[in-house]
Amino acid sequence: MDSKRSATPPVTIRPAILADMPAVGRLGALLVREHHDFDPERFVPATSQTEHGYGAYLATQLDEPSVVILVAEEQGVVLGYTYAGIEGRDYMALRGPAGALYDIVVDPSRRGEGIGGKLLEASIAALSGRGVPLVVLSTAEQNEPAQRLFARAGFRRTMIEMSRKIDA
Repeated sequence: MDSKRSATPPVTIRPAILADMPAVGRLGALLVREHHDFDPERFVPATSQTEHGYGAYLATQLDEPSVVILVAEEQGVVLGYTYAGIEGRDYMALRGPAGALYDIVVDPSRRGEGIGGKLLEASIAALSGRGVPLVVLSTAEQNEPAQRLFARAGFRRTMIEMSRKIDA
């Protein structure tokens, strides 16, 4: 860690608030773009409305009792977020009740500093505090850095999604 970083206040993980949603929307649009870049046949492209739409949608989730949205912030700047929810029995996924981590994103300029790990652990703790016995997540096949983060946190591979484009 360089002296510039050591002189700044630590990154704080906290529940998201409405005022965070523009930054969360920007990061959500980044997530959409990254996934589309990984595989444009599988993932939707970002549009000029994605940033606003993502933030607006997550704003509707802030007061949902089964949802956890956390942000990592430093001096009032949102550096990343997680979006997770509590799900009941799911016969399609062949699993019982679980916490599901839907999104975890860190600003690219701040990746590699442990922010993602802090967000992940705080999300797991929040879900655990609500009584879930299991946390599940999906990650893009090409997203090896995320897969390493999840493996370090104790996640293991349990499902593989496969897709096939249908010719017209």
